[in-house]
Amino acid sequence: MALNASGPPASTKQIAYLASLLEKVGFSSFREARHPMGLTQRQAGGKFTVQEASQLIDQLLNNESASPDTAPDAASEKIRATQATTLRGIPADLLSDELIRRGWSVNAPPE
Repeated sequence: MALNASGPPASTKQIAYLASLLEKVGFSSFREARHPMGLTQRQAGGKFTVQEASQLIDQLLNNESASPDTAPDAASEKIRATQATTLRGIPADLLSDELIRRGWSVNAPPE
């Protein structure tokens, strides 16, 4: 996640959203997420550029790891568990529509 710190600072809303995403995967603070997520000391203090915050948000939303040593399996498992819990609450027709949009074929379960 370490990038050149040049660029405009992330907005307060962007930082708050990032903090909420990290909380959802089990981190109570940026400091706690520092080593597992590969954050710099500056980022662990809650200071991000717009680009850095956007990339970390995308990583958390898409369950992507920048590299194997920046987001260990424990963090990835927490993200996947949160996603699985979220999916259980989504109606089947919406899930099937999304899978079809992604190129999958979907069949209704036998009754």
